[in-house]
Amino acid sequence: MKSVAVIGASLAGLYTARALRAQGFDGRLVIVGDERHRPYDRPPLSKDFLTGTTGQDQLALADAEEIAELDAEWLLGTRATGLDTGGRTVLLDGGRSLTTDGLVIATGATPRRLPGTPPTGAHTLRTLDDAQALRADLARGPARVVVIGGGFIGAEVASSCAGLGHDVTVVEAAPLPLVPQLGDAMARICSALHADHGVALITGTGVARLHSGGGENRVTGVELTDGRLLPADVVVIGIGVRPHTAWLEGSGLPLDDGVRCDAGGVTPLPQIVAVGDVARVDGSRTEHWTSATEQAAVAAQNLLAGSTVARHRSLPYFWSDQYGVRIQFAGRRLPTDTPRIVEGSPDDRSFLACYERDGHTTAVLALNRPRPFMRLRRELARATQPATT
Repeated sequence: MKSVAVIGASLAGLYTARALRAQGFDGRLVIVGDERHRPYDRPPLSKDFLTGTTGQDQLALADAEEIAELDAEWLLGTRATGLDTGGRTVLLDGGRSLTTDGLVIATGATPRRLPGTPPTGAHTLRTLDDAQALRADLARGPARVVVIGGGFIGAEVASSCAGLGHDVTVVEAAPLPLVPQLGDAMARICSALHADHGVALITGTGVARLHSGGGENRVTGVELTDGRLLPADVVVIGIGVRPHTAWLEGSGLPLDDGVRCDAGGVTPLPQIVAVGDVARVDGSRTEHWTSATEQAAVAAQNLLAGSTVARHRSLPYFWSDQYGVRIQFAGRRLPTDTPRIVEGSPDDRSFLACYERDGHTTAVLALNRPRPFMRLRRELARATQPATT
């Protein structure tokens, strides 16, 4: 294989490019990214970067020396618009194209949006540019902030805005946020963090539309489906993401909530692999930092081998920082699994819990208990590791 193109210049794309070089690939390496920025870390965007305690230079995932060692051609501010799998050619905006022997699809995900054109002051938060725009808006002065969506991103933004002194309300369409991830009992405890810090949480109702007015058509309120109108100076829409696969439609690759690939990240065409938020690996798609980095080495190995010789089997893990509390979760829980507190107390917002099924631990959750959590996470990973022969 003489050339590889990585489409997507964020976390998964960068880590796969690094893995290719580390595993001996010395051919032409091209990295295409639709953003103008070098790869940067996204988790701080809703937290330290938004509050101003972390600067843009601290977000970089690679310094100048690491970029030079990668010896890659960077096409930043360049969008992939299509893929000809037969000719192994990526179509780029501006009528350009890129032909390659191997292809890594790492285009991530894009935020879901409300219908219509958003007014000034209504934001999504996915990119550095998004975060810069939101941070500038919040710096205008004390604001009434409405966060639409009570998932992890919405909760982190609400926490940051409250910490900056803004009046914050979170609107969640479900009866309770985070139930799919944590289950009812643990989600209820985590959701109570909002009330602990003076943030209103409205559940069980959606958003009908945004109100706006004035010369710059600035947002003035959020109308809920139950008829209530919440005054708002700033709105953040955090209602999830969808995998960025529109450019692959018509390519022949199987698309179903992401690019379908096997446990090694390999698509039905072995010279094409997928990693990160855009990849539906072995029937599931994860949107977490750790999964993106772990998939990279496996996908790179398989791409260079020309077949699936390695599989990604790591235990799912994610974390979230809200209101000074670190929430950590690892494992594979089912809705019927029963959580049990094994250390600490939910009343103190500091505890360790195990999810159990038929006498076995399937997942662990911690609030502000990082060391015991990591110990149980390692034990759980060993217990669930497939046997080798």
